[in-house]
Amino acid sequence: MDSLTENKKAALALDVFAGGGEMGELMRSLDWSQTPLGPVESWSQSLRTAVSICLSSNFPLCLLWGQEIIQLYNDSYRPICGAKHPQTLGSPGQEHWSEIWHILDPLFEGVFQTGQPAYVEDMQMFINRNGYLEEVYLTFSFSPIRDESGEVAGIFHPIMETTAQVISSRRLRTLSDLGTKLGAAKTLEECCQIAIATLSHNAADIPFVVLYLLADDGKRLQLCGTTGWDKDWYALPRVIDISASEKLEFPFAQAIHTRQVELVEIASHKDCNSVPLNTELPKTKPVSALALPLIQPGQDRLTGLLIAGISPHLWLDSDYRRFFELVAGQLTTAMTNVRAYEEERLRAEALAELDRAKTAFFSNVSHEFRTPLTLMLNPLEQVIAETHGLLQPEQREQLNIVQRNAMRLHKLVNTLLDFSRIEADRIQAVYEPTDLAQFTAELASVFRSTIETAGLQLIVDCPPLSNSVYVDREMWEKIVLNLISNAFKFTFVGEIVVSLHPIGDKVELKIRDTGTGIAPQELPRIFERFHRIRSVQARSHEGSGIGLALVAELVHLHGGTVNVESVLGRGTTFTVTLPTGSSHLPSNQISTSTPASTSVGAAPYVQEAQQWQKEENLWFWGQQALGATKTPQHTPPHASPLRILLLMYHRHL
Repeated sequence: MDSLTENKKAALALDVFAGGGEMGELMRSLDWSQTPLGPVESWSQSLRTAVSICLSSNFPLCLLWGQEIIQLYNDSYRPICGAKHPQTLGSPGQEHWSEIWHILDPLFEGVFQTGQPAYVEDMQMFINRNGYLEEVYLTFSFSPIRDESGEVAGIFHPIMETTAQVISSRRLRTLSDLGTKLGAAKTLEECCQIAIATLSHNAADIPFVVLYLLADDGKRLQLCGTTGWDKDWYALPRVIDISASEKLEFPFAQAIHTRQVELVEIASHKDCNSVPLNTELPKTKPVSALALPLIQPGQDRLTGLLIAGISPHLWLDSDYRRFFELVAGQLTTAMTNVRAYEEERLRAEALAELDRAKTAFFSNVSHEFRTPLTLMLNPLEQVIAETHGLLQPEQREQLNIVQRNAMRLHKLVNTLLDFSRIEADRIQAVYEPTDLAQFTAELASVFRSTIETAGLQLIVDCPPLSNSVYVDREMWEKIVLNLISNAFKFTFVGEIVVSLHPIGDKVELKIRDTGTGIAPQELPRIFERFHRIRSVQARSHEGSGIGLALVAELVHLHGGTVNVESVLGRGTTFTVTLPTGSSHLPSNQISTSTPASTSVGAAPYVQEAQQWQKEENLWFWGQQALGATKTPQHTPPHASPLRILLLMYHRHL
């Protein structure tokens, strides 16, 4: 009778493992008397209840019982154990998780001693669960389980592995940064330097990088750069003969010969020093790499070779391999774009030499350019005015963006038309006696709010002139606005000075700034059409390179001259000199009827300058948000007060 009772008790005790899938079956078959927990029938009711809850859950759960941290877990938790299962079941945690026990033990102690739960999100750990020290990210909590006496007897441990999400996000950031930065490259050397510098920031996925680029002769690969490469592994050749790649004693030569991605075990190569896995350190040296040939789409020509190290803490699965292929693809695309950019640059230089026939063509189609823009701008302005207060801020901003860019396009079209008319001798200037000092001061004052908001000082020194000066008012407007806009574009601290004074029988306009200045070798070409100075600090790198060329042409039509003086890093002064009187001008163009106007007024110049300032402020505050500790050199050290300028500008017709 006693034996029957004992058997019944044992069977009832095993009911705690009812269901539970494979883990429930395993627990029922386990001789618990051989474990630190003892026979199941001796377990406390709190332990039985906790085990029953654990096995019936589809979420990864583990119970950690007693001061020895005995593990019991369900089917969903089992993959976290990897090859450690089933030895981990029913045994002390320290026996199987020694590599991370220095992280876990303080958390366990905190729960048992204080009874307070602990929560950790996306914690990085290096776990040896599959034969190597694997990089793993886990989100989990430790919650106390109290027994019948009210003491903390165990820990309820729900857990979720987030390794795939964290690593995918990390790789996505690398690809995004790489694509963005490579887009600014203008040469193949820049592509190489940017790629190596960017990839070096993700040593967790790419421990080292070696990059070869095709030489100009198309027969050799030249070493462009490396990062993270250990010279003890292999002496990298500076130059590789492509035609003889199959004969090279070089571990990555096969990829050059086959044009296919090759997996290379660098530690097993005969000329390399073996680097054994060190499970005591989280940073183990890589033992393998992928050699990825860089080949332009649709071509078989090799343009480079990317050698990327494989992390010893990650398994080279399809996602990992795809990441390397995307890196190589972005680099190949950037190199293709650089070559296309160079071809486009040469093409742009050829376009600058177009003859009068093409110039006349632009003149003939002038109305075809201007009419659709006018038909767009007028209704757009009306819509903005009529819907004021009715649209959402985002919708109103979209309309404003359309209007600003349409005005900018209108300004550019009119500038091109001015050039075409000048080249075709169809320009119709109207020279009229003008109070040039007052007119110039009015034009300069339009920029005052924008300039002072940027922390600069605008000084206007235009005393009254004793005599009127004959100018075409629209042309003079374009001269002054272009020069002030240009000064603001390249000035970040200091002042912009606009002065107009008589010099003998001439009048002299000077626009001086304390901006970045112009290199001496660039000064002779500053007024060339479509010429732009590269690698210079500016509020914006947009522009067609024709603003100063137009200024020179318009000044020439007035019988005047324009000169520039500049000191790199200290500032630039443009000087426009005009003769007084009218004897130097065509008599048939003095005080006649006004021709068709190509002026767009001051608004597009000011709006464009304001947009530069907005973009600069966004960049500055973005840098502050990212933790920048230094104020950019071109940013004023003080904040300017808000100014509202109400300007009434009367245009003389």
